[in-house]
Amino acid sequence: MTVEKMLPFTTARLLFRPLTEADAAGMFALDSDPAVHRYLGGIGGRPAAELAQSAETIAYIQAQYQANGIGRWAVLLRATGEFMGWAGLKLVPGPINGHYHFYDLGYRFRPAYWRQGYGYEAAQAWLDYGFQTLELPRICAYADAENVASCRILEKVGLQRGNEFVEEGVRCVWYEADNTGS
Repeated sequence: MTVEKMLPFTTARLLFRPLTEADAAGMFALDSDPAVHRYLGGIGGRPAAELAQSAETIAYIQAQYQANGIGRWAVLLRATGEFMGWAGLKLVPGPINGHYHFYDLGYRFRPAYWRQGYGYEAAQAWLDYGFQTLELPRICAYADAENVASCRILEKVGLQRGNEFVEEGVRCVWYEADNTGS
């Protein structure tokens, strides 16, 4: 899929679109929040200390759009247009848990949107998008083993729990699903 074909799409409550420079303030609110980083450890980077870091993160993700045709997208609340966080797929060169060149499903929301089903809604939307629109053969994910909520979401959308492993000093759980074409 080319970058030009990256059209926004929606679910019942969410709007997904590629990140833009205008999202820097929302990204900073997300990435500077210590609660957001609770289960990210070394796998999610350090909390942002200034707005310029969020702008750099967006530029990095936009480079992934160009190089790979996919990357994390902004998640907006459909009812208000408010920036909630990001979700999506990204191509990971690896190695992570012995895997190379895999599509990773991920999501990150500001705490005001936790425990309301948005993570599940986003993960399901991106799993469907990856299998149906992008026709990917397999989608993977991994989460901090102590992040029970995230692990539950990944299992609920149909990813199969795999082994535990350590990444950047964090005990993680591997998940994956194959595209069955159904």
